[in-house]
Amino acid sequence: MQIEPIKAFEDNYIWALRREGQLAVVDPGEAGPVLRFLETSGDRLCAIMVTHRHGDHIGGIAELVARYPVPVFGPTREAAEVVTHPLRDGATVCIPGLDDEFTVIDVPGHTLGHIAFYSDGVLFCGDTLFGAGCGRVFEGTMAQMQASLARLAALPPETLVYCAHEYTQSCLRFAHTVEPDNAAIDARSAKVDELIGAGRPSVPSTLAEEFATNPFLRWQSPAVIAAAATLLGHAPVNDVATFGAIRLWRDSL
Repeated sequence: MQIEPIKAFEDNYIWALRREGQLAVVDPGEAGPVLRFLETSGDRLCAIMVTHRHGDHIGGIAELVARYPVPVFGPTREAAEVVTHPLRDGATVCIPGLDDEFTVIDVPGHTLGHIAFYSDGVLFCGDTLFGAGCGRVFEGTMAQMQASLARLAALPPETLVYCAHEYTQSCLRFAHTVEPDNAAIDARSAKVDELIGAGRPSVPSTLAEEFATNPFLRWQSPAVIAAAATLLGHAPVNDVATFGAIRLWRDSL
């Protein structure tokens, strides 16, 4: 299976999954970029996959299915107006045309019904985990979001993380503020500068890269705990408190 980015809006990625002329897309917030990709590639749209209900992830689906009546796989708890095949945590879904199986992982926090798709070292995580960052906690709680990130962090470290936005460099700047002595952050920032300068996406990353540079997965790092303690005025009582303090700091900037 080939995986290619389709750029949408200012910084969204619609992920195109291709195999032998068949194409599935993940989170098509716009129809136009997908239609242009299909015209150029000659592929046939076979399925749509949805991680959550925000418009920049589902806004193009109605137009796409009007032209191509394909199944839309997505969360049971939201996006019911577009999802034809609702999925629950732990479900295994075979994407028609691709014949690839994905496991569904519930990851509430950014939205309450947010899901991720995982298959053989490949993760489509929508707006839950970003390169060196994570999504805002719009609907859930800090505890839910930290637990969701912990579930993703339990996947193999070589897992490729296909998030939905090109936020990596801005996230790395914040990560450097949290951990100014973390050399891995500086090295990754230089690498991302090269990629963006060459017109290439900074994603996918690997979970191993995220463990080394993403403060929202590093709630057990002494430096991150110390930063949280400074923000809170006392030592954080647990991992959720550490995560929550860092997330609120990021929200305030």
